[in-house]
Amino acid sequence: MRVGLTGRILIGLLAGVATGIVLHAAPGSYVRDTLIIDGVCAVVGQMFLRAIQMLVAPLVLVSITSGAANLGGVRGIGAIGTRMLALYLFTTAVAISLALGIAAFLRPGAGLHHATVVADAVTTPQISIVQTLTEIIPTNPVKAMADGAMLQIIVFGVLLGSALAGLGTRVQHLLQVVQQANEALLKLVSMVMLAAPVGVWCLVTRTFAVMGFRAMLPLVMYMVCVVVALMVQLLVVYPAIMSILSGLKPLTLFRKCLPLMGVAFSTSSSYATLPLTLKTVTERLGVAREVAAFTLPLGATINMDGTAIMQGVATMFVAQVYGVELGLGGIVTVISTATLASIGTAGVPAVGLVMLSMVLQAVGLPLEGIALIIGIDRILDMSRTCVNVMGDAVCTAVVAARAGVLDRGVYDGE
Repeated sequence: MRVGLTGRILIGLLAGVATGIVLHAAPGSYVRDTLIIDGVCAVVGQMFLRAIQMLVAPLVLVSITSGAANLGGVRGIGAIGTRMLALYLFTTAVAISLALGIAAFLRPGAGLHHATVVADAVTTPQISIVQTLTEIIPTNPVKAMADGAMLQIIVFGVLLGSALAGLGTRVQHLLQVVQQANEALLKLVSMVMLAAPVGVWCLVTRTFAVMGFRAMLPLVMYMVCVVVALMVQLLVVYPAIMSILSGLKPLTLFRKCLPLMGVAFSTSSSYATLPLTLKTVTERLGVAREVAAFTLPLGATINMDGTAIMQGVATMFVAQVYGVELGLGGIVTVISTATLASIGTAGVPAVGLVMLSMVLQAVGLPLEGIALIIGIDRILDMSRTCVNVMGDAVCTAVVAARAGVLDRGVYDGE
């Protein structure tokens, strides 16, 4: 029986976990440390990750430009854009509220005290909301492409697509070039994904070989809270939103997005997963390409439900460790700050720690608390990225279904 891409990626993922645990338990040696972990796994894993990352900026630009032009410019994307933004912010607020509730109930930090934990100060760059809003307009679109500044690329793509839509038939050939470039990049995604099972195996193997499970035991309750909240968001909140707002079958979406979740888990990056997300949502879920080309890059930039869950649990965890009572005002501040902080934050590995520092400062908690969880953040980062990516896919499918631009035959088909 021929195993499809989904099966191969899942096999690579499970094999990576098993191999990593075995390597972590094995005694240190030149072969284990230098040749396997820091050699084959590091090199092949990073090559796969870079192969995906090289597609992100050009794919976002051409897909956003093409989508905006096909939707008729700024006016055409207005209704869909407003719905998407509202749904993205709603699911993020629900996610962090859920996380705060679970952490308040399970109290993961009650068994630890800051005096008993070695906590080194963590310095993270701070980006204000004013700076975020100001810098969404690129002064140099080429530099924005080189730096991977997603919000700037999105804004430039929307404006360029709107200009093409306004010029109409006079730039028909240029619009065709943009659409053909989009097709070529999606084909390149398919080519890169042929290496996904091996890339996933190498990335996951190295993570578990370095971390192991023993390092996570002191913070097991914190991990349990995060994982429980992620599972509730994924298996309860998203299906409820789909059923109530669109009538789509959640199991169908989850089944078709399994390869997507495998790549998201191994790369820990919404941006690195974006090319496959676009391909999956358009070809397997039946969302119109011009809609997905706009909503998914936007979601990878501002919709981070998994990261919001981590922030909620981590904030409550740090407050409990340091014996600080947040109160109703503090909880409202956490929800609003984390929701707004998700806008414009890059969808790259460990960015949640940067966002967490903003939330901790907003409620007066010490930044040193980040050091309590930074050691195990990589494992949880992999898990929450799955929820981030699935949130983008779910919201896009729901809005597309309500707008009548989702092909139900493709969605329900094999």
